[in-house]
Amino acid sequence: MGAVEELVARAGGCAVIDGGFATQLEALGADINDPLWSAACLIARPLLVKEVHLQYLEAGADVIISSSYQATIPGFLARGMSLDEAEDLLRTSVKLALEARDEFWKSTLRKSKPIYNRALVAASIGSYGAYLADGSEYSGSYGADITVKKLKDFHRRRLQVLAGAGPDLIAFEAIPNKMEAQALVELLDEESIQVPSWICFSSVDGKHLCSGESFAGCLQILNASEKVAVVGVNCTPPQFIEGIIGEFRKQTKKAIAVYPNSGEVWDGRAKRWLPAECLGHKSFDALAKRWQEAGASLIGGCCRTTPSTIRAVSKILKGRAGH
Repeated sequence: MGAVEELVARAGGCAVIDGGFATQLEALGADINDPLWSAACLIARPLLVKEVHLQYLEAGADVIISSSYQATIPGFLARGMSLDEAEDLLRTSVKLALEARDEFWKSTLRKSKPIYNRALVAASIGSYGAYLADGSEYSGSYGADITVKKLKDFHRRRLQVLAGAGPDLIAFEAIPNKMEAQALVELLDEESIQVPSWICFSSVDGKHLCSGESFAGCLQILNASEKVAVVGVNCTPPQFIEGIIGEFRKQTKKAIAVYPNSGEVWDGRAKRWLPAECLGHKSFDALAKRWQEAGASLIGGCCRTTPSTIRAVSKILKGRAGH
């Protein structure tokens, strides 16, 4: 039994993923207005990164995701760091999550009735578009000169370093197009990565990837890979999730992970978040219960969700009183 299946079984059939990382860093006073986004805190405020992990563990997360989504070697080099320093920061992102998990687990074991599972640590790898920070992570259009080979070359060293840092999982997040999915699957084989992976897509309409390509075509690629243990979507509006799970259930036998954003919409002109209208009268945790019933094995939150969101999700999915 793989690490993911074991965790899902221990969690009673549905494991809880943590919530928005940058959202919580900001809530604790971090300034993430930076091309490196939340990864800037790996340089400036590593203890705050660890504190966010601890808050999500306390809230009931069974999987915590490292703060490396926008941490790339070219991004760190552009900041004036050496290659060694850049690679060390990638390792640090996993190390901080592992330390938080191990410390939290030790404190849990001291309690007479532990109500938590020993969490898994997923090393986050964002898309090529996330590194560009030019909006292409939301459109999937990388330009005519980008090829599968170029995408593999871009991701290769970061994948090697993160996989070597000791995570339980690799989480490829918010992948917006089929070409990048193909590149990642080939790369996992070429590098003989032994750490199980998940690949999550992003969608703006609930029917296709951000690029407009079909989920079915991408899932065909992932289904053929033994290295990919989990497929899913993240950073997608919550009102689309139930339909996406239904679609995925038809196309794959792999475990399904969903961790949508809060449904709030970023207004680029006014530089502020507009409230979520899509949830109607349903709360995020009530929707999470529906996603579990629809067939998701791992459920959490992305942008603008917080530890209190995850606490509510954990409570409703695991039927815990007062946790």
